[in-house]
Amino acid sequence: MPEWVEDGQRIAKVLARAGVCSRRDAERLIADGRVIVDGHKLDTPAFKVGPNADIRVDGKPIPGFQPSRLWRFHKTTGLVTTHKDPEGRPTVFDAVPRSLPRMISVGRLDIDSEGLLLLTNDGDLARHLELPSTGWTRRYRVRVFGKVADEDLEPLARGTEIDGVRYGPIQAKIERTGNTNAWLSVSLKEGKNREVRRVMEHIGLKVSRLIRVSYGPFQLGKLSPGEIDEVPRSVLAEQVGDVLKKKRA
Repeated sequence: MPEWVEDGQRIAKVLARAGVCSRRDAERLIADGRVIVDGHKLDTPAFKVGPNADIRVDGKPIPGFQPSRLWRFHKTTGLVTTHKDPEGRPTVFDAVPRSLPRMISVGRLDIDSEGLLLLTNDGDLARHLELPSTGWTRRYRVRVFGKVADEDLEPLARGTEIDGVRYGPIQAKIERTGNTNAWLSVSLKEGKNREVRRVMEHIGLKVSRLIRVSYGPFQLGKLSPGEIDEVPRSVLAEQVGDVLKKKRA
């Protein structure tokens, strides 16, 4: 067992700190019977382990503690944001170099969406960056079919409810229009599953292309499709230094 594991730590925290997954995803691993401690299959994420515990996920020992790292990846369409796809479709993690450590995504982009996807080896960091309370804005360029005017987009700033699901405020403005489509600039702070597509369909617009251009302070910039680039540690410390300090404490 890695020496950084303290006596009485919850298994979910240990898995997250080892970069296996986020604490939330640890619950799923345990529910699926994939986590074994000292030869016993766990059934609760509240289980506490000690420094001498033998912890295995899918039969493999968990890795030792690694410093938190973050990458910018230019996701292309056709990739699913998951480690394993039951339908056998190519994944984001199939597309990154095998030389990189095991990573998880910060949020998701659906198979038809492209642009900036943040990847990290730190489950706790991923969870923190996903939380709406972090206050980071996600920005997109969105191409829609249909005619649109500024007044059509203004109600989105007050939030939208669709089929009982409440979506937070969305700021949207027209970049340019054509005969049959328009490009919009869209920003939001929550990012529920397929939120932009569903909200646009709700006001009569069909999304034909969706590109995430930024996530908080991190920009897609000139990153080429399929390219991955590590965020310098000095920049990471500048943006999330308080989180990293808490993890080391």
